[in-house]
Formats: sequence, C-alpha cells, structure tokens
Amino acid sequence: MQIVIDRLDDAYHLEARTETGHAHRFDASADIGGRDLAMRPMQAVLAALGACTEIDVISILQKQRAGLRNLRLTLTGQRAEGQIPAVFTAIHIHYEFWGQLQSEQAERAIRLSLEKYCSVTAMLSKTATITHSYAVVGE
Repeated sequence: MQIVIDRLDDAYHLEARTETGHAHRFDASADIGGRDLAMRPMQAVLAALGACTEIDVISILQKQRAGLRNLRLTLTGQRAEGQIPAVFTAIHIHYEFWGQLQSEQAERAIRLSLEKYCSVTAMLSKTATITHSYAVVGE
C-alpha cells in the first residue's frame, strides 16, 4: 500500500493519492493557518473508522440476506485534552439501519465488525474506548 501526498497551496491544503489514483484532500484549521478547505487528519481517522466498520457490517448483513436497505453511521470522538499528541480517548459510533432486518442481526454484525474484523478499530482501541449504539429504523 502506498500513498503520495502533494501540497496544493502555500498553506496546509494537501491531496493524498493512492497507487490506483483515488484522492482525498486535507487541510488544517484556521487557528493554525489552514483554510478549512477539507477534512483535518484526525477527522479523516474518525471517518476511516466509520468506513471500515460500515463496510464490515454491510458485508456481514449481505451474507445473512438480512434485507438491509441503507445504513448511516454517526461517529463522535473525544481527544486527550492538553496533551500532545492529542490521541482519541473515547469514540462512540451510532449505527442507523433501514430495511427489513432484526435487531439481533444488526447487533451481531456490529459486534463482529468491532471485535473481529475492523482493522481501524483494532488500532484505535489501543488509546480509545470505543462504544456503540444502534437503531433499526425500518423501511
């Protein structure tokens, strides 16, 4: 795996590209001279956690033929205050499911992702307590 990061302006606006050409942009907050044109790196880490577990959960539910129509995650992260580096210390993931699936199917898929499959969870759980909640909204 390889990522190349290029600077796009004279401040902190950056573009990261994978070896297959996919791109993601980053920027810094205005407090340190950024222009807030894109996600900051720690926001991207939180997004990566969400994407990792969401992909797992979708895959698990598809294999179960669970009737998932849509899934939305909301992630909330807390970072160490007054410390450098300011790592995540607590992360909460809320899953919202749409479709015809049972609550037990949703919970099982989440647990399998967070406890067994998601590599990002495995890394972040070294510094952060990761909790979750969910709701099966229905159709």
